[in-house]
Amino acid sequence: MRVARQVWSGVYNLILGLVTVFKHLGHKAITLQYPDERMPMFERSRGVVVLLSDPDTGKLNCTACLLCARACPVSAISIVQGTDPETGKRYPEKFEIDNTICAFCGLCEEACNFDAIKLTGKYEFSVYDQKLLRYDRDFLQELGRDVPYEKRKKPTPKAKAAPKADPTSPGPEEPASPKPEAKPEESAKESPGENKPEA
Repeated sequence: MRVARQVWSGVYNLILGLVTVFKHLGHKAITLQYPDERMPMFERSRGVVVLLSDPDTGKLNCTACLLCARACPVSAISIVQGTDPETGKRYPEKFEIDNTICAFCGLCEEACNFDAIKLTGKYEFSVYDQKLLRYDRDFLQELGRDVPYEKRKKPTPKAKAAPKADPTSPGPEEPASPKPEAKPEESAKESPGENKPEA
């Protein structure tokens, strides 16, 4: 009896599995054959942090302002500032991100005003040695070479509008005309009560 119950349970589960297979046999596959196939990640996905470069010059957008390092809640970003002797501008002499403690929160990207740092959809960064998860400036820049981004447009200064001319005030070329003086006859007409003789 027990053996018959086990045989029936095996046959039932086999039929149930085959029914599920034939039910989805004509549909399009929803699984990906990783690593040959990779799902494209969304724009706002939080993967590896990279440094972005200007596509025209190839130089880093980072100005070593330290805003991202200050915004990081786990202190995963360390920056050493340097100054270019030719231009006098700051640049990151050392820029390092420790992915062993990075929370991938995106606060560094929000704090940056120069489109210099970005969280990408790259998620394959597992290694056997933990020390290799500390990414330096050159490696972060190389990772961000193929990351598209829209360069921010600098706001153009608005031209000051000319002040509106007052219709009562004289123009620049028109001199102010003096008010005509009242004639004695007209002033006498205007105030007849003053000239009346007393009764």
